[in-house]
Amino acid sequence: MATQCVTKVELTVSCENLLDKDIGSKSDPLCVLLMNTTGSQWYEVGRTEKVVSSRKHTRPLVLKNNRPAGRGTITIIAEEIKDNRVVNFEAEARKLDNKDFFGKSDPYLEFYKQTETGWQLAHRTEVVKNNLNPTWKPFRIPLQSLCGGDMDKHIKVECYDYDNDGSHDLIGIFETTMTRLQEATRSSPAEFECINSKKQQKKKGYKNSGVVSVKLCQVVKEYTFLDYIMGGCQINFTVGIDFTGSNGDPKSPQSLHYISPQGVNEYLSAIWSVGMVIQDYDSDKMFPAFGFGAQIPPTWQVSHEFPLNFNPANPFCAGIEGVVEAYRVCLPQVKLYGPTNFSPIINHVARFAMQATQQKTASQYFVLLIITDGVITDLDQTRSAIVNASRLPMSIIIIGVGGADFTSMEFLDGDDGRLRAPTGETAARDIVQFVPFRQFQNSPKEALAQSVLAEVPGQVVTYFNMNKLSPPNTDTPPAPVPTPPATADMPTLTS
Repeated sequence: MATQCVTKVELTVSCENLLDKDIGSKSDPLCVLLMNTTGSQWYEVGRTEKVVSSRKHTRPLVLKNNRPAGRGTITIIAEEIKDNRVVNFEAEARKLDNKDFFGKSDPYLEFYKQTETGWQLAHRTEVVKNNLNPTWKPFRIPLQSLCGGDMDKHIKVECYDYDNDGSHDLIGIFETTMTRLQEATRSSPAEFECINSKKQQKKKGYKNSGVVSVKLCQVVKEYTFLDYIMGGCQINFTVGIDFTGSNGDPKSPQSLHYISPQGVNEYLSAIWSVGMVIQDYDSDKMFPAFGFGAQIPPTWQVSHEFPLNFNPANPFCAGIEGVVEAYRVCLPQVKLYGPTNFSPIINHVARFAMQATQQKTASQYFVLLIITDGVITDLDQTRSAIVNASRLPMSIIIIGVGGADFTSMEFLDGDDGRLRAPTGETAARDIVQFVPFRQFQNSPKEALAQSVLAEVPGQVVTYFNMNKLSPPNTDTPPAPVPTPPATADMPTLTS
């Protein structure tokens, strides 16, 4: 799959004559892109912000009943992205016009790219509240979105005062080029007068409506997930399977390990769904597979990282088919026991990820898939293991099977804030993605893979960019980038 999709595409969406769905203010439109992969089910690929070789499509908008949505139209321009450079900006302004009766203006900037058909919005900064001398947080814009890679193409910048009702007031406008912007330094910023043409016509002696000062305009090359994969980075996939007693006797149809007459159970479905996507990113397709929480022969001691093939010297399975076969053979040979300890298998994979850091290039990345039915017993040790792994080329995917309470799993998934170890140490980045299998029981298998792998591309890019590591087959190192890519490519690893 990696070789089938080697081009990124940027979609630019604009609309005209939209229906007004709000009372007392204007609508706040956003556009959602859905993709049909199975013929019957649509999945969200991405969505625009609110407000909001070239091929242009304009179509009328329709309501859910297929009736026309007034005179509304939508225009989509698809443009192949061949330039992976981004521009890091730092900007501030001073003495902006006050457009508010009470308080001060709430300014933000909009950057526009010049196209054959007019100006196209490339970026909108944050709003700085109640400040006529704002400093915006550092931001970044893809060079292609800003000027198509042409350093002398005109760029338009508009400064607005934000209003809650959507009737934002124009403060002023200026035009420039990347050539001019790149002259900016912190000690000698590039400065531009914001001009409001209406105010200029009315007011004698008008000078400007404020000055925007660009302190940094740095063009850097930013590698994408595909750049790393196509540049020789290997994704090393490891599977960890929960064999604790809470799964139930595998001989009983009520057990989560019970293999149906059709040859499936939730564990097998999860392995197939995720493995069939991720195996395309590993050239040798040899995957180590482990179990935890079982008593194993011949001494029947409890183990939390035993190879499914019972060969510690060579725990690798040939392809996802090999993992599935090893699981089938292993299942009747072990006694389900407990407790549910995650840290041993996380630390096992982390040791290999640590070894990979010695190579000083983006050649190896490790993804651990843990499939489990229950509550973690060694939560503190697992937190410490994850915080340690967050500094390594490693991601952890947890799929919860069955109907248990997965609150602790969701806690490990740091979407609501950075995970902390018991010592107080904070994770360097979010590397855990948790998904309950029950949400996908009636969905096509692609839906589970899409969800659990959604964050991996961004995690790969973030790690290698943080450590300034290039793909093995690329000579130019990436420059440091303040934030990871917003889209993390596409929502599956086939981005």
